[in-house]
Amino acid sequence: MLRRFCKRFFCLPYWKEKQRDPTLPGTRYAYRNVLDIAVPSVAEMLLISLISSVDMMMVGTLGKEALSAVGLTSQPRLVVLCFFTALNVGVSAVCAHRKGEGRRQEANQTLRMSLVLSLVLSLALLAFTLPLSEPLMRLAGGTDDNAQNAAVLSQAVDYFRILTYSLPLNALSLSICAAQRGIGRAKVTFQVNVLSNLINVAFNYLLIEGRFGFPRMEVRGAAVASVIGIAAGFLFALLTVCGPRSPKRFLQLSLRGSWKAGDSLASVLKIGGNAMIEQVGMRIGFFICGRIYFALGTTQFAAHQICMQVLNLTFAFGDGLGIAATSLVGQSLGQKRPEWAVAYGKICQRCAVVLSLALMALLALGRQFIAQLYIDPQTADAAQVVAAAARTLVVLAFMQPFQINAFAIAGGLRGAGDNLYVAVVAMVCVSLIRPALVYVSVYVLHFDLAAIWVMAMSEMALRCLCFYPRFVSGQWKNIKV
Repeated sequence: MLRRFCKRFFCLPYWKEKQRDPTLPGTRYAYRNVLDIAVPSVAEMLLISLISSVDMMMVGTLGKEALSAVGLTSQPRLVVLCFFTALNVGVSAVCAHRKGEGRRQEANQTLRMSLVLSLVLSLALLAFTLPLSEPLMRLAGGTDDNAQNAAVLSQAVDYFRILTYSLPLNALSLSICAAQRGIGRAKVTFQVNVLSNLINVAFNYLLIEGRFGFPRMEVRGAAVASVIGIAAGFLFALLTVCGPRSPKRFLQLSLRGSWKAGDSLASVLKIGGNAMIEQVGMRIGFFICGRIYFALGTTQFAAHQICMQVLNLTFAFGDGLGIAATSLVGQSLGQKRPEWAVAYGKICQRCAVVLSLALMALLALGRQFIAQLYIDPQTADAAQVVAAAARTLVVLAFMQPFQINAFAIAGGLRGAGDNLYVAVVAMVCVSLIRPALVYVSVYVLHFDLAAIWVMAMSEMALRCLCFYPRFVSGQWKNIKV
């Protein structure tokens, strides 16, 4: 019985299709293609999230004020980066289609234009945000109404200012990695982030508490370590497209190539523009929610930051499957094989089900141990922070099936160029529904942190329920990119 169910669930020949393409890939071949992209992508995203968590753990040794300070900067930083995230959605989708069509010159032109746009935009945002560091931290919820909050605000401003200087290098590295993901070279972006984050951790160890003759810089040391890691990652990413072996690769960056805007730029801006709606809406929503959470007080906000770090770790699995879906769906449609695109989208969804159930069990059973990793038990109110975080992790555990599937399905729709639908659903759910639910939970119903998360995460289930019928309808097969 179980074997029969597994065959019907996982094997392509058992899936009922009205019109089956006789050239549809075999089950083993199709899963191997998905895993070749998904595994390094998941590993990359997981590594980024793990390093972020290690940052928080290292900073957590300084106490809950330092933990809250780094957490306070997270949403303003993501608001700044959302412009590049949106642009790179278009870069990945267009490069995937050009790879499927075999149009190498146009793919490289897409890469060049994305780098120009990223550089110009990053310099403009650097000039704009640097003088506004303190107002942005206050807008995120920081105050100086007492000594504890003033310490949090001061450290957050320092951390944000230092990180802002790395914005141009970060933006350029993200664009190169997005193009590489689009053509299926997810291992390259994994290698870039391994190097970047290992250097980040090494300098965290040296600079936060001042070891081996390095100055003790505390929260500022964590920011400097991140900048050094970002710079190293950019240099490595650059070598993957203009190093000595780059002429043999599909993507090659050369000054001799045409730097004029072509047809691919219009496609990038179209898809990226739709993604911009999604990203800006989501960042505004998370920004508002972060400000509301900060009103719960330093202890509850520190617990919330622990749960957000674990949430980012779980995002890695959904993001990785979404990247695989974007690349393979885009390449299949570029090859004029819509049934292949459907098959790859379904495989990513089935992988999402398996992963989400495993994560659900891990988070539910290991919640206390996980929460204790993020704060020194000897610091003030550590026990209360851990208890609140452990209760909230149960909520996160049971939301995994909706969360990871939503990412996987959205990735397939993005690969087809159906970004506007994904953007509108995400914007409505995250920028309107989630903040409203969090506001009511905190200021009207006066829920504790776990109950607030139940309300906040319910919009993830709504997103999943909106994306799935769209994928099943197949309307995305006819979108021209």
